[in-house]
Amino acid sequence: MPTAAAPIISSVQKLVLYETRARYFLVGSNHAETKYRVLKIDRTEPKDLVIIDDRHVYTQQEVRELLGRLDLGNRTKTAQKGASGLFRAVSAFGVVGFVRFLEGYYIVLITKRRKMADIGGHAIYKIEDTNMIYIPNDSVRITHPDEARYLRIFQNVDLSSNFYFSYSYDLSHSLQYNLTVLRMPLEMLKSETSKTRQESFDIFEDEGLITQGGSGVFGISSEPYMKYVWNGELLDIIKTTVHRDWLLYIIHGFCGQSKLLIYGRPVYVTLIARRSSKFAGTRFLKRGANCEGDVANEVETEQILCDASVMSFTAGSYSSYVQVRGSVPLYWSQDISTMMPKPPITLDQADPFAHVAALHFDQMLQRFGSPIIILNLVKEREKRKHERILSEELVAAVTYLNQFLPPEHTIVYIPWDMAKYTKSKLCNVLDRLNVIAESVVKKTGFFVNRPDSYCSTLRPDEKWNELGGCVNPTGRLQTGILRTNCVDCLDRTNTAQFMVGKCALAYQLYSLGLIDKPNLQFDTDAVRLFEELYEDHGDTLSLQYGGSQLVHRVKTYRKIAPWTQHSKDIMQTLSRYYSNAFSDADRQDSINLFLGVFHPTEGKPHLWELPTDFYLHHKNTMSLLPTRRSYTHWWTPEVIQHLPLPYDEVICAANLKKLMVKKFHRCEEEIDIHNEFFRPHELSSFDDTFCLAMTSSARDFMPKTVGIDPSPFTVRKPDETGKSVLGNKSNREEAVLQRKTAASAPPPPSEEAVSSSSEDDSGTDREDEGSVSQRSTPVKMTDPGDSTKVTENVVQPMKEVYGVNLSDTLSEEDFSIYARFVQLGQSQHKQDRNSQQPCSRCSDRVIKLTPISAFSQDNIYEVQPPRVDRKSTEIFQAHIQASRGIMQPLGKEDTAMYREYIRNRYL
Repeated sequence: MPTAAAPIISSVQKLVLYETRARYFLVGSNHAETKYRVLKIDRTEPKDLVIIDDRHVYTQQEVRELLGRLDLGNRTKTAQKGASGLFRAVSAFGVVGFVRFLEGYYIVLITKRRKMADIGGHAIYKIEDTNMIYIPNDSVRITHPDEARYLRIFQNVDLSSNFYFSYSYDLSHSLQYNLTVLRMPLEMLKSETSKTRQESFDIFEDEGLITQGGSGVFGISSEPYMKYVWNGELLDIIKTTVHRDWLLYIIHGFCGQSKLLIYGRPVYVTLIARRSSKFAGTRFLKRGANCEGDVANEVETEQILCDASVMSFTAGSYSSYVQVRGSVPLYWSQDISTMMPKPPITLDQADPFAHVAALHFDQMLQRFGSPIIILNLVKEREKRKHERILSEELVAAVTYLNQFLPPEHTIVYIPWDMAKYTKSKLCNVLDRLNVIAESVVKKTGFFVNRPDSYCSTLRPDEKWNELGGCVNPTGRLQTGILRTNCVDCLDRTNTAQFMVGKCALAYQLYSLGLIDKPNLQFDTDAVRLFEELYEDHGDTLSLQYGGSQLVHRVKTYRKIAPWTQHSKDIMQTLSRYYSNAFSDADRQDSINLFLGVFHPTEGKPHLWELPTDFYLHHKNTMSLLPTRRSYTHWWTPEVIQHLPLPYDEVICAANLKKLMVKKFHRCEEEIDIHNEFFRPHELSSFDDTFCLAMTSSARDFMPKTVGIDPSPFTVRKPDETGKSVLGNKSNREEAVLQRKTAASAPPPPSEEAVSSSSEDDSGTDREDEGSVSQRSTPVKMTDPGDSTKVTENVVQPMKEVYGVNLSDTLSEEDFSIYARFVQLGQSQHKQDRNSQQPCSRCSDRVIKLTPISAFSQDNIYEVQPPRVDRKSTEIFQAHIQASRGIMQPLGKEDTAMYREYIRNRYL
C-alpha cells in the first residue's frame, strides 16, 4: 500500500548570485530548473542585513524576464549600448549562512559539492569548496583594523573538511526518527495540514494544492536537531524572514558508504557520525561537560543497512543502529601548560548532587529512551591516580541518579579496564568486548522498518527471541543507547564501538533475511568492509578532536598488526602531541567564532585577548539561572512518562509543532524522490547519475581466484583476500587522508613535505557536483617501490582466471575459425554498403550460420527482439508494482511451493 506521507525535497538546489551596485539578487531553483525563488539583498547598509523574500515561485520564463528588466534598469546612461547593468557573480549549491564581525555582513555559499552516500534515493553531499562574499558596497563600507584578523580566524574552520548536507534527508536526526515521522496517522497529518495553513504567513504556500480523487500526498518537513547542526547560528538571522527552502543545515563529522554484494544482491552499509556543536572544541581545551549538560567530543554514530535493489522508504528494507561517544559528564579538565604528554586530571567543581550529569542523561533519555548503558573504558588500577579519578566520580554520580529513577529505567553502568586487558597475554580483548556487545544489543534492540520474516518464526533463534527494543506491527524500534567513553574517546572507544556495531550488523542482516544466524566472524569480506568503514570513521573523528589519526586500531587489539605499525603509532602520537601543544588554541578560537559562541563587539575585548573561553561555554558564571532543577526528580516529567520510548519520537502536541505538513499532488516534484534521483524526462549521463563509486566487497575484498566461494560471509585466509584492510597504508596515503579529513589541523613539521607533495595529486578530485567517480572513503595509494609486490599479490595468472593463456600461439583450428569470422563481417559490411543482394558468386564465399538465439533477426548491425508471452509480461509488471510498494497477493501454488521448500530444507 503506498504511503500517505513523504519527505519534502528542497526547491532551492542551484543558486546564482547576480550583482548590481545597490543590490545582490540570489536566484535559486530546483534541480530540474522548473521552479525559481528570488532573494533581494541590500548593499547600501554598512552594518545591517536587509533581505527581502517575496515568497513567489517563478517559472523559468518569468525569471528571465525579471533579470532582463533588472539589467535594463541598472544600466547607466553612458552604457545603454555597452556593458550590462546586472553581473553574474558566482554559482552555488546552497547558502551556509550570514556572518558579521566588526564591519558589514558576509554571505557564505557552497560552490563545490561531492556526493558521498545515497539513502533511499536521498543524496548526501560533502562540501568541497565555499565562497565568502562581502555584501556592502565599497562606497558605504566602514573599515576596521581588526576585521581582517577575524576573517582569517573564521576561515580557519575548513568547510571543505567533513561537512555534509542533504536537500531531502534530515541528517541531524536518525533514520528511525525520519521514518517514524513518515508513519504518522492520517488523521493527525490532516489536522496538522489545516494548522499549517492557518498559521502560515506565506501567501503563496498553498498554490497548486488542489488534489483530485484522493491522489494527494502529505509532505513532511521536521525541524532539525540543533545540537548536531553547525551553521544554526549563521542562519538564525534569516530564519524568520525567508522561505524554509533557503535554509540548508549542515552537519560535521563523517559519512561513508560501501556496497556489500551478496550473490549479486546489493546491500548498502552507511556510517554517519554527527559531531555535537555544543561545547565543541579540541582535545585538551574541551574536557568534561558544561553547565547545560553538553559534553566535549560528543559524537552520535549511526550505521544504516539498506537493500539497494529497491529504492523506496516504503517498499524498501532499512535498518539502523545508533551509539554515542562523549567525554565523562563531570566538571574536569587538564592543564596543558605543564608541557606533559599526559597532563594531570583536575576536578574543577564539586558536584555532590550530580547536577551536570543529570542534565546530560536527561537529554539522552529524551532523544534515545531507556535504558542508557554506559561503557566506561578508563583505567581502574594505576600506580599514580590519574584516570581512576574520573571512574570514581562517575560511579558516584550514576549511583546517586539511579536511586530516584524507576527500577526498570535505571542507568546501566559497565566498567571495563580495556588497557589492562590489552597488556595481558591470557585475555583476548575482542572476545570480552563481543560478550559486552551481545548484552548491549539485546537490551537496546535496533531499528528495522519491516516486520519479522516468516522464516524466523519457522526457525526460531535463541538470540533473536531475547532481543530487546520495541516490537510493533511495522517493524522494530531501538529503545535506549550505548554511551562509550574513555579519557579521549578516540582509540579505545572506536574499537569498542566497532565491536558493538559488528554485533548489531549481524542482527540487521538477519532481520533483512540475508543470513541464517545473527552472527558474523572475523576475516570475512563483510566484516573487513565494515572494519574499513570504522577505521576511516575513527581516523576522521580523531583528526578533528585530537589532531592525528588513530594510534591503536582494531588490528592492534587483535594483535595481528604488522611490525611497521609500531613506528606509525609513534608518529601519530608525536603528531597528536604537536597539534595539542601548538595549534589547538587557534583551532579553538576558530570554532568559537564559527559557532557563534563569541560575538565580536566594538569596545569589548577581542577573541585573542581572552585568557580563557570558560565563561563563554558556562553561562551560569555570567548570570544566575532563573530556575533550579530538583535534586531528586532530575528528569523532565514528560520524558519519564513515555519510557522506554524516546520522547522525541512520541506523537504528542509538543512534537507535532516541530513538523511542517503540507499536502501535494502525487506528481509534484517536491515529494517525488523517484524523479529527483533518476530524472527520466531529461537527457542524463551515467557519470552524473552514478557518480558515487563506493567500496565494494566483491571488487575490493573478495579473492580474485576461480573456485572461491563468493559469499561475503565466508572466512578467508590472510593470503586469500583481495585487499588488506588498512594494513599497508603508506606514508603518502596517510598524508592524503590527513589532508582530506582534518578539520583545520596542520600537520607536524616532519610531515609538511609529504603533505604538500600530495596537494597536486588530490586537487583534481574536486569537481562540481562530484560528477567524476570518486570513492566514499579515502582512496588507497601505494608507493612506486611497492608496485611489484602489490602486483604479485593482486594480479592472478591469466590461465588461473580465464582458463586459457592468451599469450600462447593459436592452433590452426582456432585460426581458421577466426578467419571465417572476419570474412563473415567483411561480407556483411559490403552487403549493407551496396544495399544489394549478393550474387551467387559472393554467396558461395559467405558462410551461412544457423541462428540458435531467441532473436528472429540477429547480427552485428540490428537485432529484432523476441516476442514476450503474456505470463512474462505479467511477471515484469508485478516487479514494477512491487518497486512502488504495491505487492501482489500470493497464490495457492506459491504458498504450497514455499511450504514444501521449508519442509524439505529445515524440517
